[in-house]
Amino acid sequence: MQRTAQQGELGVFQTIEERHSVRKFDPEARIEREELEELLTIATKAPSSWNIQPWRFIVVDDPKRKEELLPIAYNQKQVVESAAVIILLGDLEANKEAEAIYQTAVDNGFMPKEVKETLVGQINKAYEGNSTFPRDEAFLSTSLAAMQLMLAAKARGYDTCPMGGFSREALIETFDIPSRYAPVMLLAIGKAAQPAHRSARRPLEDVMSYNSLT
Repeated sequence: MQRTAQQGELGVFQTIEERHSVRKFDPEARIEREELEELLTIATKAPSSWNIQPWRFIVVDDPKRKEELLPIAYNQKQVVESAAVIILLGDLEANKEAEAIYQTAVDNGFMPKEVKETLVGQINKAYEGNSTFPRDEAFLSTSLAAMQLMLAAKARGYDTCPMGGFSREALIETFDIPSRYAPVMLLAIGKAAQPAHRSARRPLEDVMSYNSLT
């Protein structure tokens, strides 16, 4: 059993080490929608405050739609060369889903109805009483889902490139995104045509301290 656990750990660490942002994709490589949905299902296992799951995904795999997306992403070629681009959105009104999420938990015997009602009340209070929380939570949790998606893709042999450089206003207009949803990032996924550029990482002592910042 110990050996199996060690092998699993090595697999996770190897996936993390091998994941890099790729900018040159093989335009002939395709990913079946069924497999994309499997990867996105894994992404939805990411944590979120109160398990509110504020992420939404638009999968752009139609070549015409990718061409529309290209200028929005400032002509980054991975948009049209990758197998698909995932538009990750954060739900600014995710509290509206709390009742259904927690009722499912009650129906499955995961919690008593009284606990559900308390939690739903807490969630609504946080979303309705704090002007910054909905956006902060939307970006935080959706970014966690994005990271989970990138690692899942790499484990399956695919490469990814997260993109924050795009016109949010143009994206909202072109893809008719309601004001309820905030664009968080674009994520290209496919097969690398060239290895990713090597990058320098800061040493741990530059970014870590114990018990206080200084």
